[in-house]
Amino acid sequence: YENKYVKFFRSKPELPPGLNPDPTPSPPSRAPSDPSPSLSKTARRNLKRKEKRKQQQELKNQEGEKQQKLKNEEGEDGLSSTLEKIDLGGGGGGKKEEKKLENSDLSTERSRRMKSLRKKLRQVQELQQRLEQGGIPQPTKEQLEKLGRRKALEEELRGLEMDS
Repeated sequence: YENKYVKFFRSKPELPPGLNPDPTPSPPSRAPSDPSPSLSKTARRNLKRKEKRKQQQELKNQEGEKQQKLKNEEGEDGLSSTLEKIDLGGGGGGKKEEKKLENSDLSTERSRRMKSLRKKLRQVQELQQRLEQGGIPQPTKEQLEKLGRRKALEEELRGLEMDS
């Protein structure tokens, strides 16, 4: 009795594929200039597409070179026409932009400050409610100071709201 592994290895040649004593004739080689008959349909189609793209690219390059030659012959290199389009108007255009930036910075600072003041006022109101409801039996020194700042916070917030 031989198991399947022994049968498998007996069916294989003893020498590696390149060293067989009886070399089998290799398939006839095709002409290297025409590899398409050995390729599948999709491979041939892709090869044709690739060749077509190359031809189109070459045509575009040739047309671009022709146009460049014509421009050079006319004396127009593109730079002079670009320079003509540039407006060299003076007169403090940069200062307006700086003012806009400063105004936007001020408005963002103002909005941040207003948001901060609203938050502090909300905290003061919550603290006041807790004291009235008896949630805090003995307020600390900081809590009392916070309650004392309520009017100043409200006035500052009103001033910022009127400025904006």
